[in-house]
Amino acid sequence: MAGRLGGKVAMVVGAGSSGPGWGNGKATAVLFAREGAAVFCVDINLAAAEETASIIAGEGGRAEAWRADVSQAGEVAAMVARCLEVFGRIDVLDNNVGILEIGGPVEASEESWDRVIDVNLKSMFLTCKHVLPVMQRQGGGAIVNIASIAGIRDTGVPYISYSTSKGAVVPFTRSVALQYAREGIRANAVLPGLMNTPMIVEPLKGAYAQGDVEAMIRKRDAQCPSGKMGDAWDVAHAALFLASDEAKYITGTELIVDGGITAKFA
Repeated sequence: MAGRLGGKVAMVVGAGSSGPGWGNGKATAVLFAREGAAVFCVDINLAAAEETASIIAGEGGRAEAWRADVSQAGEVAAMVARCLEVFGRIDVLDNNVGILEIGGPVEASEESWDRVIDVNLKSMFLTCKHVLPVMQRQGGGAIVNIASIAGIRDTGVPYISYSTSKGAVVPFTRSVALQYAREGIRANAVLPGLMNTPMIVEPLKGAYAQGDVEAMIRKRDAQCPSGKMGDAWDVAHAALFLASDEAKYITGTELIVDGGITAKFA
């Protein structure tokens, strides 16, 4: 199955990890490269993007690191222009950037609400705004947007801005998919469940176990039907499938990657 993205250029937004280990975007960027793609690694933390690009280069792949705040239109336009300058095209757009802040509508500040919505949702609007014309000129492409089961189920954590933004990714993705289907452009969403990645540590440790990270992990593991959370590679393999030609007849849908937990919630 090697070479599933051979000859393609993938832009992975959120390609750095927010802490030691493997975040979803970092794993996805590396997996895309292992499957033959040249990868444009975007992150607000340039050092994190460079670490991912260095891993890819160390394995013999092609990658470029770029720093961008994808909630800002000008920075999104610049990153797309740079990717085209370096690689000449964009075949895959993987929107993986996301943040999480605790609080319901009373507890969360207006500033917190705006920040989460801008990073998690507006960023996808802006990247699609600038990448879709490129894919139209090329005659096709694949977009993979990372949502969350928090957008379709209550997970027991009060993070209204996160759940709202991730829930909105689903109709956003569907709208893009249907508008551009006749132009050979596909758009799908991946909905991860409870995942053990660096992103969960700081925002969630207080909500679960009064700051005890190991206790938080045990509690989250216990919620899963398998008794264990998923990891970044589970999300990466789902994104790879949807980005590849194996999914050429799949668009406008959601791929839930959660070990069965939404079936339990239902």
